[in-house]
Amino acid sequence: MRGRITFVGHATLMIELGGTRLLTDPILRSRLAHLRRHSAPVAPEIVSDVDAVLISHLHYDHFDSASLKRLPPRTPVLIPRGGGDLARRAGLDEVVEVEPGDSLEVAGATIHVTEAEHDDRRSPAGGVRARPVGYVAERGARVYFAGDTDLFAGMSEIAPLDVALLPVWGWGPSIGPGHMDPRAAANALPLLRPRIAIPMHWGTFYPIALKRTRPGPLSEPPHDFARFAGEVAPEVDVRVLQPGTSFDLDLRAPSGTAERGVSDASPQAPRR
Repeated sequence: MRGRITFVGHATLMIELGGTRLLTDPILRSRLAHLRRHSAPVAPEIVSDVDAVLISHLHYDHFDSASLKRLPPRTPVLIPRGGGDLARRAGLDEVVEVEPGDSLEVAGATIHVTEAEHDDRRSPAGGVRARPVGYVAERGARVYFAGDTDLFAGMSEIAPLDVALLPVWGWGPSIGPGHMDPRAAANALPLLRPRIAIPMHWGTFYPIALKRTRPGPLSEPPHDFARFAGEVAPEVDVRVLQPGTSFDLDLRAPSGTAERGVSDASPQAPRR
């Protein structure tokens, strides 16, 4: 049984586990308000044959109605409780509201909903509120998608993992509360105990003018994370994927542990 993880960009990843295709926090556009995509455009195939979409929270760089409208209306969507109406307004019919502690079966995979430490508002001005979540997808391996979160003690309850997909930055020159920077994300590793860690939430969206004057946050955070991880959790295999690249993962059945070996980065996942 084979698996693949594609880092589409920002917090958008395609998690493929034994034939189950899960798309996280899809932001598929080249522009998001004042932010521009500074990576390759999203390959059209990435939205093909999606078994479910996993939404971690309602911030505009994680829940984007225009991107969701690119998906077939009957694509199942998991979204934090309170956000279901937003997904339905985006044209999606099969919407399931979730909260930490929930577990669901999706196309042969088990999805466990975890807590997250993050702002629950749609925007700083308020609007719809929904408690942010993370997800563990399990089918031959345990893959944790953290969404956006700060460190929280309950991370130790998510362990052990085969792969941890961890945010290490944001979309600007600095990050606010409720986020992990590279050092905080590294400090999460002893709690989560993954075999493999992949930094995300970096290198994709950024104010266009700042690329010239402050380009560091577009490229430095994942490498800082890898360095800090080597200090606090040297046993973890850190893999830095550029937006638009993938790695293949060997899955084991029925025990569900992933081998340490990871292939070289490759273009975005083809249709199965």
